[in-house]
This record gives sequence, structure tokens and C-alpha cells, in this order.
Amino acid sequence: MNRVITILLLLIPLTGWAQQSNTASKTAAARPKVGLVLGGGGAKGAAEVGVLKVIERAGIPIDYIVGTSIGSIVGGLYATGYTAQEMDSIFRAQTWLSLLTDRREEYTIYPYKNDNGVTYVFGFPVHVSDNDKQGAAGALYGHKIEMMLDSLMGMRGFNEFESLKIPFRCVACDFVNVQEVVLHDGFPALAMRASMAIPGVFKPVVWKGTQLVDGGMVNNLPVDVCKAMGADIVIAIDLQQKEPQERKKNFGFVERMADMVGVGDLVKWATRRPDISKYKKNSKAADIYIHPVLADYDASSFQHESVEVMLELGENEGRRHWQELVALKRKLTPAGVKIVTKAVGKSEK
Repeated sequence: MNRVITILLLLIPLTGWAQQSNTASKTAAARPKVGLVLGGGGAKGAAEVGVLKVIERAGIPIDYIVGTSIGSIVGGLYATGYTAQEMDSIFRAQTWLSLLTDRREEYTIYPYKNDNGVTYVFGFPVHVSDNDKQGAAGALYGHKIEMMLDSLMGMRGFNEFESLKIPFRCVACDFVNVQEVVLHDGFPALAMRASMAIPGVFKPVVWKGTQLVDGGMVNNLPVDVCKAMGADIVIAIDLQQKEPQERKKNFGFVERMADMVGVGDLVKWATRRPDISKYKKNSKAADIYIHPVLADYDASSFQHESVEVMLELGENEGRRHWQELVALKRKLTPAGVKIVTKAVGKSEK
């Protein structure tokens, strides 16, 4: 009898823990789902990391993540479990020029070098032998950044979409038909590489028989994709600096000629720019719209000094939205539960 009583006493704490766990799960299921949207903008993606630091301090739980171009890289790493501070360190530590251009550091002292069918000029790959089968325009393959992303995700034990800590999608563009492609399965590192494959700069990524390029061509701030995933509330970080203008001029003759030579879809995109109207709708559809001012920087501003400044500018912009973020935290917190945020910055009042 005593033994039975002892066992029952030991089980009581476990029962309480199970009840608390079930309550927490029910609370998470009952609260509104929060989505994070990260826009494209090349080097300006450093500012997104800065904003994420403030979102973390506010204690906002993220349930879905969608990114385009550099936003897919920031979002993919965040979905893997990297904190904003860890990504800050990653951004600061990279030699971005070499990483994005596949530059071979050991060949930087040679004006000309040929290695395994690849011609290098001061370490930059400028020509690949006829073994190149991808066909579409673009000088760079992006192997180094894909390997880096695969390594970073692999170190956390995540190499497939299905295993990520937070459900994640990234946006790419079908280069032939200029149609939006939302990537949600397979290898995230390759999908992220596809999402940032700027046409004419990077070789397209072949994905299930389709040549994919930078998703910024079709949806640079994919709030609609995030809502389709199930997000009730969307926080969007927009890196676009100038208000894009929709095309009004009629290019019908040019488009018809383009159709005749098989490049009609691409020319129609260039003359009509349907992505602009989608961008405007998505920017208005965000519940919390965060827009860092980065007028002095562009997509290629990967110099160490520029990255450091943009990280700080992003964090400052996040602080300006502190009250909105705290209000969201209150909305997500059940009545009677104490709201906990981390130490606020100098302008988070």
C-alpha cells in the first residue's frame, strides 16, 4: 500500500506538468497566427536582421515566414532557428564579394588562371567550358553561397523544408514564363539560391525542370503568400526605397513582335510590370509595415562598413515601431498572463 501511495505522489508533479503543457498548446492554438514577410533588396537585407532584433525583444512569436531574394536567406535562416543576433554575426563575418561571385581567393594574385574548365581573372570566374548546360543568361553560379547556406542549416540539423522549426516559403520566378513560383519542399538552400538568382548576373536554378530566377521580378514583398499560409497578422519588412511607378504606355507592337520570336512573356513583363501593382497591394495589406530608410545604399552595398551601418539602421527602424509591436504582444497574450519583453533600446519608448 505504501508503495502505491509513493508512486501516486511521484506522478502528481508529472500530471501538473502535462496539464500546463496542454494549456500552453491550447493557448498557442487559440491566439492569432503571426506571419513574417521579408522583402528583397540584396545587401539591404542586413537591415532586416536589425529589425528582427527588435521583434525578438518584443517577444513576438512567429508562426510563418515568407521571403523573396535576400529576404529568403534571412527568413530561411530564421526558420532554421538562428536568432537575430546570430544572423547579425553571420552578416558581419562574411566576405560577401567572394561569396556571391564564387571568387577563388587562392587565385586573386593571378591575372589569368584556368582550372578544371573554368577561367578565372584575379580569382573571379569569367568563363566556363561548354559543359554549361543551363543555357539562360547569367555569369555566376552561386555555388559558394548555396554551400554556405546548406552548411549553416545542416549544422542545426535542418536540410529540408518539412523539418524547419517555423513553416517557411520563398518566392522565385519561372524565367521562361515569368510566373511566380512559391517554393515549399525539397532543399531550402537551393530554393533560397533560386529566389536570389538575379537574371543576367546569376545562372538560373533548375528546379523540377523549370529555370528559376529572382522572385523580386514577380513578388518582392509576398504578404499575400504569407496570408495564404494561414497568417492572421503579418509583419512585413520592405527594403524597396523608391515608389515604383506602373507602366501606362502601350507597347502592343513590341509585345507582338516579341511573341513572334518566342520571348513574349519576358517582354510583356518588362513593358507592363505587373509586379508593381502586386507590391503596392501587399505593402498596404501588412498589419505592421516596417520600411527602413536606406537611400544611401543599394543591392550591391556589401562592403563591411555598409553592412554594419544597415544593421544599425534596421534596428533603429524597428525601435520606431516598438509601440506597435508591444501592442501586438498584448493582443497575443492571454488575459492574466504577465507580458514579458526584453530590455528596450534608447528609442524604444
